[in-house]
Amino acid sequence: MRGVTINKGEPVDRALKRMKTMLDNEGILEEMRRRRSFETPVERAKRKSRSASKRNKQRFRYTSPGQDAAAAAKAAEKAAEKSTQS
Repeated sequence: MRGVTINKGEPVDRALKRMKTMLDNEGILEEMRRRRSFETPVERAKRKSRSASKRNKQRFRYTSPGQDAAAAAKAAEKAAEKSTQS
């Protein structure tokens, strides 16, 4: 169970805001909302693809073309090693 300690002289409102922020960052609130009702496998796949596209957009924003080329070269090297081992 998550919790927040209230510091001496701290307003309760500020402690609640800290707790809500912490729960939001950890994804607990989102999971709670999602579990309120049944989610079909199709809805689940749609939700996961939406979140994956958001992650990929953010990843693309913070990578440079050099990093992409290095990652592709590393993946090709691993694939070559696997084919030679088999």
